[in-house]
Amino acid sequence: MATTVVPEAYRANTSAAVPDWLNKGDNSWQMISATLVGLQSVPGLVILYGSIVKKKWAVNSAFMALYAFAAVVICWVTWAYKMSFGEKLLPFWGKAGPALGQKFLVKQAELPATAHFFKNGTLETPKATPYYPMASMVWFQCVFAAITLILLAGSVLGRMNIKAWMAFVPLWLTFSYTVGAFSLWGGGFLFQWGVIDYSGGYVIHLSSGIAGITAAYWVGPRSKIDRERFPPNNVLLMLAGAGLLWMGWAGFNGGDPYSANIDSSMAVLNTHICAATSLLVWTWLDVIFFNKPSVIGAVQGMITGLVCITPGAGLVQGWAAIVMGILSGSVPWFTMMIVHKKWTLLQKIDDTLGVFHTHAVAGFLGGILTGLFAEPELSALFLPVTNSRGGAYGGGVQFLKQIVGAGFIIGWNLVVTSIICFLIRLVIPLRMSDEQLKIGDDAVHGEEAYALWGDGEKYDITKHGFNSDETMHPKSSSGATQVV
Repeated sequence: MATTVVPEAYRANTSAAVPDWLNKGDNSWQMISATLVGLQSVPGLVILYGSIVKKKWAVNSAFMALYAFAAVVICWVTWAYKMSFGEKLLPFWGKAGPALGQKFLVKQAELPATAHFFKNGTLETPKATPYYPMASMVWFQCVFAAITLILLAGSVLGRMNIKAWMAFVPLWLTFSYTVGAFSLWGGGFLFQWGVIDYSGGYVIHLSSGIAGITAAYWVGPRSKIDRERFPPNNVLLMLAGAGLLWMGWAGFNGGDPYSANIDSSMAVLNTHICAATSLLVWTWLDVIFFNKPSVIGAVQGMITGLVCITPGAGLVQGWAAIVMGILSGSVPWFTMMIVHKKWTLLQKIDDTLGVFHTHAVAGFLGGILTGLFAEPELSALFLPVTNSRGGAYGGGVQFLKQIVGAGFIIGWNLVVTSIICFLIRLVIPLRMSDEQLKIGDDAVHGEEAYALWGDGEKYDITKHGFNSDETMHPKSSSGATQVV
C-alpha cells in the first residue's frame, strides 16, 4: 500500500519562516479578515462619514475617522493590546505593555488569560492558541479597536473640536475599550462567567453607542441651522462607503473563530442573511409609514442588521438570523423614528448619525437574542464554557447573563466617557467656536470637499448665488428616515 506524500507546500518546517505550528490557511484568513475590517474604516467609514454629512462638514467628518484609525494603531501596539488580551491585572483589565518586539510577535499566538476552569479549579477549556503568529492576532484585534472609535465619532460629527477629539481617542481607547475587550474576550470576569459576545456586539457596538451619546451630551449640539437641515452631500458615495462596510463585515464576524473553519463559514453566511433582512424590513417600514423608501434608511437598516447578528454570528441557525434581522430592522427603527421624537432627553442630546439607535440599541438587542437563540452544537464549536445554549434550547440562565453583561458595558461607558470628557474640557473646549460652526471645514481645516467656487474663497451670497448648504429648499421629505 502506497504511503501518502504531503506536498512540500503544505509541510511544516520548510523554512525558518514556516514553523510546525503555523497553519497557512488560518494565517491567510486571519490577515484577510483583518484587512477587510480595516477597509471598513479606511476608506469605508471615511467615505460614508464624508458623504452622509452636510457639505461644509465633509472634510472634518472624514478626517475624524482617518485620525482615529491612525492614533489607535500606535496606541494599540504601544500599550493597549496587552491591556485587552494580555496577562490578567484585574478581573476586567490586562497588564499594559508593548506589542512591538520580535520575540513576542513571531511566536505562536496565544491569549494567556483565556483558560477556563470549572468551579473546583480543574481545567475546562485551555487558553486560545491559534495556529498563526502573534503579529496576526495583534493586527486583527487592532482594526476592531480602531473601528469602535470611528463608530463613536458618528455621534459628535459637525461640532466637536478636532483638538479635543485628538485627545479623546487615546484616552477612551485606554480606559474604556480595553476594559470591555478584556472582560468579554481576553479572559476577564464576563468571559469566565460565560457571557457571549461572538464578535463585538457588546465590546464594539454597545460601547460605541453608549459612549457616543454620552460624549454628544458633553460636547453639546450642532448649530441650530445644522440641526434643522443636515442633508447628505453625496448619496452615491455614501452608498459606496456603506457597501464597503457591509462586505467588510465578512472579516468582522468571519475572523473571530481565529481559524478558517466551519464556524467562520456559518458566521459569514448569517451575517449577510441578517443584514439583508434588516435592510428590507427598515425600507418596508419607511414605505408603509411615510410612503417613501429612504436610501439613508436602507443604510441604517443594513447597519442595524450587521450589528445585531455580531454577538451571535457563528452561534445561531439561519432561521434565527432571519428573525434577528426582522427585529433589528424594526426595533431600532421604532426607537429612532418614534421614541426619539417623543422622548425629551433624546431630543436634547444631539447624536448626529443616531449611533445610539444603530449601535447601542441594535447591539443590546443582538446580545439578548444571542442569549435566546445560541444553538448548543454551534456554541460548542466556539465557546469556552461547555454546554452553553440559548434560552430557546433550555439555557434560560444565558439570557440573564447577557443582560448583566450589557449592564456592565453600559455603566462603565457612561461613567468613564463622562470623566474623560470632563477632564478634556478643563484643558480644551469640547465644542468648536461659533465661527467654526458657521463656516465649517474651511474654518477648521482650511480645506473644502468641493471647489464649487474659487480655491480658499469663502462663500459670498452676492457673488456665488444660492448654491450652498444654507440654501432653503422646499421640504420634499414626508418623514422617511433622514440623518438624525
